[in-house]
Amino acid sequence: MRRRLRSGRALLAMQVAQYGFAAAGAVALSYCLAVSLYAKCYQAAEAKNFARDLSIMAAGSGAPPGYRALPPEDGGIVGRLEIPRLGVSVMVVEGAGAADLRRAAGHIPGTAFPGQAGNVGIAGHRDTCFRPLRSVRPDDAITLTTLAGVYRYRVTSTKVVRPEDVQVLRPAGRDSLTLVTCFPFYFVGPAPERFVVRAERLPGA
Repeated sequence: MRRRLRSGRALLAMQVAQYGFAAAGAVALSYCLAVSLYAKCYQAAEAKNFARDLSIMAAGSGAPPGYRALPPEDGGIVGRLEIPRLGVSVMVVEGAGAADLRRAAGHIPGTAFPGQAGNVGIAGHRDTCFRPLRSVRPDDAITLTTLAGVYRYRVTSTKVVRPEDVQVLRPAGRDSLTLVTCFPFYFVGPAPERFVVRAERLPGA
């Protein structure tokens, strides 16, 4: 009788654990889907607004409503980053905190702004906007468009570094652009390294 009771309790505990894991998995999946949907909606809305503002500037109708020169406020739009060969087109906001990177790529505070001399640093999540970076190659073209101008770059190198290796964000002679995302791309959980793409600004661009 005692063996049956112990066996029944063990079976019940296993069933409760299974239901618990299933519920936790469902909650995690729902959260991921919600974050992904939020990011897509944000990107679509801001891309539309940005295209409208570019049209206003191009038409010579003055600055669009709410326009302010770089740097923007935290969370404000910096511009649009495009890597045509990889199909990347993502809005960039000011800041690289968790909230910023959930909805866009983020300009890393302390690095140069587009159009300024130095190294422009931009971070993005490996499982959203920067996942295509796994296929980046030297000589790939990158365009960074702001309301103040269009800046063109050419990829020169990639490397994998530790998270604390912030020297990759320092200026390196020529005006440059550095993209940073977590690595490995398919690692489960917090990734232990960072994948870095360095690009140089093209002359006259």
